Amino acid sequence: MRVIIDAFGGDNAPLEIIKGAVMGAEKSDVDVLLVGKSDEIKRIMSENNLSDKHIEIAHADEIFPMDGNPALAMKEGAETSLIKGLSMLAAGDGDAYVSAGNTGAMMLGASLIVKRVKGIRRAALATLVPCVGGNYMLLDCGATVEVSPEVLTQFGLMGSVYMEKVEGRENPKVGLVNIGTEENKGTDLLRETYQLMKTAPYNFMGNIEGRDLPMGGCDVAVADGFTGNIVLKVTEGMGLLAKHYLKEMFGKNFMTKGAALMIYKGLQAVNSAMDYATVGGAPMMGMRKPVIKAHGSSKALAICNAVRQAVLYTKNNVIGIIEETMAAEGSEQ
Repeated sequence: MRVIIDAFGGDNAPLEIIKGAVMGAEKSDVDVLLVGKSDEIKRIMSENNLSDKHIEIAHADEIFPMDGNPALAMKEGAETSLIKGLSMLAAGDGDAYVSAGNTGAMMLGASLIVKRVKGIRRAALATLVPCVGGNYMLLDCGATVEVSPEVLTQFGLMGSVYMEKVEGRENPKVGLVNIGTEENKGTDLLRETYQLMKTAPYNFMGNIEGRDLPMGGCDVAVADGFTGNIVLKVTEGMGLLAKHYLKEMFGKNFMTKGAALMIYKGLQAVNSAMDYATVGGAPMMGMRKPVIKAHGSSKALAICNAVRQAVLYTKNNVIGIIEETMAAEGSEQ
């Protein structure tokens, strides 16, 4: 298996991306194809004594800026590492693609180059969010703001398949993010979606309120990109707030510092649970091939875990199962 990685995408590129790619290739036992300025990649690998085992390089002259206009990605970005990597994935030069680059450009490029699964109306950016008992998948978390009941229902399907096949959840519970649990709550969009989800081929548990998400109320939380992004950012902010309070509390005096040392492992476990680096990245659900969007601030560990995520996504045939389900749904209509 070969994972294509945009070596120049992200705030910490290219050093941290290359380090993470090497680490991911070793830990997941896969080949990695780094896309970017080849001379610079080789120099960085040499200066940092990074192994070139399982590592290949494909040259790309340009870099798509993190703050660049996504609309220009296809018009002016053909020679960037971001778009060239997606083109190589579509051409069959790799089995999956990872980038910490510009999210909008990735979504646009993936939709036009890699393309969506037949029958899927919109792609969704999905991410695993920590909660009591582990994590849940939130989709969409920022890619598709304008949605329809059919689109949200398909988000539930894709999230359910992923959580079952990649995360090992048996019959995962799918919840629709809403302002109340009653069937008649929310906007017209949410009420219509509820009726469609009731007959969808997955375990729909009904509406779920925001306060129940951190408590592990569902395995898959479905929302439009606007709502989902707010849920994600508030969750990240609350994690930072909790860490701030803990640091302040345990740093007051010698006694509290001693107490912190006694429960150090527990504090480390909490910190790890709230760290995006342990997840790796967010799969762009609905694409014909695995595309993983790593956090823009990703360092080596996050990229390594994004490689692991890409491998699991591919080996568990998530896309194939979505395709089969969509084909079966189409034949019944």
